[in-house]
Amino acid sequence: MGFVKLYFRSPPAVIGLILLLLVLGMAASAGWLYPKDPLALAGRPLIWPFTNPRFLLGTDNSGRDIAAQIFHGARISLQIGLVATVISVLIGITIGAFAGYYGGWTDTILMRVTEAFQTLPNFLLLLVLVAVFGSTITTVTLAIGIVSWPASARLTRAEFLSLRNREFVQAGRTLGLRDASLIFREILPNALPPVIVYASVVMAIAILLESALAFLKLSDPNVASWGNLIGIGRDVLRVQWYVSAIPGVAILITVLAVSLVGQGLNDALNPRLKGR
Repeated sequence: MGFVKLYFRSPPAVIGLILLLLVLGMAASAGWLYPKDPLALAGRPLIWPFTNPRFLLGTDNSGRDIAAQIFHGARISLQIGLVATVISVLIGITIGAFAGYYGGWTDTILMRVTEAFQTLPNFLLLLVLVAVFGSTITTVTLAIGIVSWPASARLTRAEFLSLRNREFVQAGRTLGLRDASLIFREILPNALPPVIVYASVVMAIAILLESALAFLKLSDPNVASWGNLIGIGRDVLRVQWYVSAIPGVAILITVLAVSLVGQGLNDALNPRLKGR
């Protein structure tokens, strides 16, 4: 059974894909639907949703259009999620691959480094990095990627430990292939499916981490992110709760979509399910 059929056989995976396409559509159409600066003042502050046709989702404390910030914020959240995930997975794959392939003292040193990163909670380490290097959107994205790699490294190492003595690897050694070729051309393609699935988890976590930073006003205030909007709404949460609730729902939908797509990928890439 093909990969596409296996994926679409799962209703939650299909729902996740639809939701993710919806978020992607918001990001793609933001410049067309809301060509002006989403952080520019647009009207009277704290207009409730659906009470003014100009501001479908209302306005925030400063009179900025919430709908414009939601659409443009989709770009920021997806950008942070994708870039941070790529950074995290690349670091994790590199460390995990070398640790699992060589074993011995190489494995010991690299795993001790991994454990050192895991002794502190991700968010606490992220706060330290942002405090030291600044809170621009580039710095925040890099920092999220840097604090998120240990799990990918452990997963990659486990796959390499189970694959490094397989027949195709032994055949490659017999043919005189170098270690780099064996690692990146022979073993890594077979170790990637679970790492790809886990990447969806990293992306969801990355979006949540940036939102948490923004809620604490430690993210870049010069971008229209969902987290920044939640942080702004915190000051009027008891009365105008919609300012925080609307971007909160957007984050919930995006994280749910990414998680469901990841689960669908797991079902489609899991070899134990292909024969069913």
